Amino acid sequence: MIETLTSLVGTGGMNALIKTGGAVLTVLLVVPALFKLLMVTIDEGEAAIRTRNGRPIVRRRAGRGHEAGEVVVLGPGTHAVFPVLAWYRRVDTRVRSTDLPARQLTSGSGRQHLVHASFDWRPFVTGTDLRVFELEVAYVAERTGNIVGAALRDLVSDEAAPRLPENAALSASVLATCSDRVRAACGIELLSVVITGDATTDGYLLAEAIAGRHPAGSAVAGADDWAGAVAVLRSV
Repeated sequence: MIETLTSLVGTGGMNALIKTGGAVLTVLLVVPALFKLLMVTIDEGEAAIRTRNGRPIVRRRAGRGHEAGEVVVLGPGTHAVFPVLAWYRRVDTRVRSTDLPARQLTSGSGRQHLVHASFDWRPFVTGTDLRVFELEVAYVAERTGNIVGAALRDLVSDEAAPRLPENAALSASVLATCSDRVRAACGIELLSVVITGDATTDGYLLAEAIAGRHPAGSAVAGADDWAGAVAVLRSV
């Protein structure tokens, strides 16, 4: 036993021990660090695009499964990266919801309606759509809201009936009208448009009352126009 310990303290034994310890430390510390540096893991609900010098890499030539002009997309999973040549930028692909401000819209019958709406959306995980989403649009939700709002305004202005269609029917019409345009302009998928309610505005009711066009059987029919207007507004 003593001879064994003595032999380990010798120069040859110490060198072997140092080499063994260095190898163990290399395996335990250096290899995981290199793996973390050269590999990237993209979680579910995310995507990533390859970048060089902070700018997304755009394909110059078409190839297998991709076209020229697309960005290089990394889906969920583990991917190799080369820090000197390229890096990556994460993109949140989860569903988001955006509310539109309440709008006063005039229908084809001349009635004014106060309409509330919101829409759900998420990015399309393709090279073409993510290029639009990341490079061409500064404020995606704002631009999408303008498109959805314009489609809603046009549909309401074409409606000649005294009342608007049911909220579900109007929501489906807006979604069908502008979903393709939203994808082309913003690179996102418009999942749903929700009309949360509409009501005839006070301004229209006031104009109707001043003109003396009271609803049949109204308690203010035949009364003074201004008194009738106040009564109609109070009944809303």
